[in-house]
Amino acid sequence: MFTKTDIEKYFNAEKSESLLFLLIGIAGIIAAISFYFFVKENFYKGAAIPLLLIGLLMGIVGFTVYKRSDADRIRVVYAYDLNPSEIKQKEIPRMETVMKNFMLYRYVEIVLSIAGIVLFFYCKNNIEQQFWKGLGTALAIMALIALAADYFAEQRGAVYLKGLQSYVNK
Repeated sequence: MFTKTDIEKYFNAEKSESLLFLLIGIAGIIAAISFYFFVKENFYKGAAIPLLLIGLLMGIVGFTVYKRSDADRIRVVYAYDLNPSEIKQKEIPRMETVMKNFMLYRYVEIVLSIAGIVLFFYCKNNIEQQFWKGLGTALAIMALIALAADYFAEQRGAVYLKGLQSYVNK
């Protein structure tokens, strides 16, 4: 049976993971700035680009989700008791969109991971292409981290959505 505790659990986990996303994003940005301005090797200059871009993206997404999680949690808990039709009309469609977006994110993250790995191996032994080797390495690492984090978020979202659907169809 789907309860308010399940709603609380989902949003608390979402908030925790979004904080992790934010921290990884900040770490990526700090590493990118350090690599670009303080390390002279081309490998690190190349690595700075995906670290900065994906770090910014992860940081912004992490902050946005972290900031709105409590309000979403409160809104859905109140709807559970006071306005169950809001769950059917707003929360379920919102979560269906979220779940579709996870599929898109997964494909993008897989493509970026593969591109990074290919770039790394293509440039692996060429000393003149260390910039591209670094770019590929960091791209693959950041994309795989995002893929792993989104995998767990997607699994959690699927359970939550199924619970919402069972609640409105009871």
